[in-house]
Amino acid sequence: MDKQPIDPSPLYQTYQRAPLAFERGEGVWVETRDGRRFMDLSGGVAVNVLGHAHPHLVAALKDQAEKLWHTSNLFEIPGQRRLAERLTANSFADKAFFANSGAEALECAIKTARRYHYVSGQPERYRILTFEGAFHGRTLATIAAGGQAKYLEGFGPKVEGFDQLPFGDEAALRKAAAGADVAAILIEPIQGEGGIRSVPTPFLKLIRELCDTYGLLLIYDEVQTGIGRTGRFYAYENSGVAPDILASAKGLGGGFPVGVCLATQEAAKGMTPGSHGTTYGGNPLAMAVANAVLDVVLEDGFLEEVRRKALLFKQSLASLADRYPEVIEAIRGEGLLIGLKMRVPNTEMVAALREEALLAAPAGDNVVRLLPPLNLTEEEIRTAMERIENAAARLSPALQRASA
Repeated sequence: MDKQPIDPSPLYQTYQRAPLAFERGEGVWVETRDGRRFMDLSGGVAVNVLGHAHPHLVAALKDQAEKLWHTSNLFEIPGQRRLAERLTANSFADKAFFANSGAEALECAIKTARRYHYVSGQPERYRILTFEGAFHGRTLATIAAGGQAKYLEGFGPKVEGFDQLPFGDEAALRKAAAGADVAAILIEPIQGEGGIRSVPTPFLKLIRELCDTYGLLLIYDEVQTGIGRTGRFYAYENSGVAPDILASAKGLGGGFPVGVCLATQEAAKGMTPGSHGTTYGGNPLAMAVANAVLDVVLEDGFLEEVRRKALLFKQSLASLADRYPEVIEAIRGEGLLIGLKMRVPNTEMVAALREEALLAAPAGDNVVRLLPPLNLTEEEIRTAMERIENAAARLSPALQRASA
């Protein structure tokens, strides 16, 4: 048998990376080592909510770095209490547990739900209902929750306790929710990796109703949709349907790794000393940066501006879709979580945008995600539209025929 060629890189070959290496950034702009400048609308996959090198975040990190980096959760961390107070004051929640990532926040959410039923005298209730097309992370439990074969393949038996339902199927939901062993329903208010698919408000209301009827907990995965991305602090505010538990990450640190599991007092009642833990989660560096992010995002008028600029951006994109119907089928999303549902392969659009020095992220269902900083300017929106239109024109079959 022929030997496979040895890759010279010491890195795992788990990523298909674009041949770009960035050295510095400012706001919506990033620059490569060789001086090429790109407009970044991939946002580190919905992470850089305030763009690159935001002065307030940089100052907060520098200030904390000169004081204290890590002590562990064996001791009080004042920044945790301050951040938890701000998150709970601005959401449905009463309690917070800090982690390092979205997947860890989801793990905590799952454990919180199961533990709730355990301490309530119903240990048989452990199953979690999820929905096809979902993405909840890359741990063994969260790939089982997502249920997508491409993420499960080769990692042994699927972790027990997760049942996927068809997206939007009311009958299947009603039947499954009545199961005696069901603990919770887990859903993204807007599927991010799944193609910027919004869950209709009536369906979310039905989920809430069924949870209340059968004593289930409602868990929202707001890893991608939280911290102002949809024009609200958390996306559930758009529907008015609050959860019992919520997982948040990505934008919370504005680029610094941090996640949080939020819960009501009742839902968190099983999370007693020793039931869960983390070494790095909630460390002073992460807390300093996350508090700095909230300084900006929770400032009076900030989220209103996000909604205003998002409307301007989406109206411009809708007009573009009208002009290039053979390229762009529809515009999806809420706020500045924007999806271009493509008629041409989304990989071709991502590549065409890169040729225009604009970075975007692919998603499922043949969608291209635009995830700009929440503080981008109207002028930057106009610049982005020029580049997106140039990319669409390059891919337009009609223009290709005309030039042939």
